[in-house]
Amino acid sequence: MKVVKTISEVRNIINQWKTSGLSIGFVPTMGYLHEGHGSLITQAKENDKVIVSIFLNPIQFAPNEDLSSYPKDLKKDCALCESLGADLLFCPSPSEMYAKDFPTYVDMSGLTENLCGNSRPTHFRGVCTVVTKLFNIVKPDVAYFGQKDAQQLAIIKQMVTDLNMDVQIIGCPIVREDDGLAKSSRNSYLSKEERQSALVLYHALLLARNLIKHGETNLSHIISKMKDYIAADPLTSIDYVDAVNALTMQNTHTIDSNTLFAIAVYIGKTRLIDNLLISEMEELS
Repeated sequence: MKVVKTISEVRNIINQWKTSGLSIGFVPTMGYLHEGHGSLITQAKENDKVIVSIFLNPIQFAPNEDLSSYPKDLKKDCALCESLGADLLFCPSPSEMYAKDFPTYVDMSGLTENLCGNSRPTHFRGVCTVVTKLFNIVKPDVAYFGQKDAQQLAIIKQMVTDLNMDVQIIGCPIVREDDGLAKSSRNSYLSKEERQSALVLYHALLLARNLIKHGETNLSHIISKMKDYIAADPLTSIDYVDAVNALTMQNTHTIDSNTLFAIAVYIGKTRLIDNLLISEMEELS
């Protein structure tokens, strides 16, 4: 596996692969990789070549967020990527990705305004901009994103469609710990007590599933029960608990296969997210 830090190096390698007719699968990450990222890399092996990027994107963090404290372990990340058969690891610096006084951004309305977009209003502009840049650099045939970031996945799919980008977007299932907690780099922030409290996200989704299984059809009632359950833990502070259409990210009052239960909760100072799509309810146990 090659590790490169410059755009020119990546492009030279990719041009050779493209000339040879090889397909490219791409997994963009912010580093501190875990089994969730690993599942994306493994699925990307369906292509001839796999590229993983590690770039802690500064423009998707607000000034009060955790850019400076975000966990890092490049040596461990390299070992994981190599063990899973990645061919190229792209680790650019912020100055490599953004010129001084960088003035160009990719933005979107609608899909970006609810859920995480409401509490992190500049976040998705940063995501759309860096993903566009990475797609332009890597030129992947297929790119892989986790379903845990369901809103991000929907936004990137829409962006690719709207801007006629020649890349297929694949959403991959959430990978969980044995007790149900969704894998996240930010889980490393949690104390032992907070780690136990973090299970309220998963259990709240199980609560929604069980209410629906027993015939509950009132989404407002389900959301209220979920909020009450989460709020009962003294270490939690709710950002949002909502039911939305998985394609539009707008609030819905209808239970169907596109209904997505989405949660963002602070456990102490750590903000965690999780979600459950109605069509995947049987897979949750």
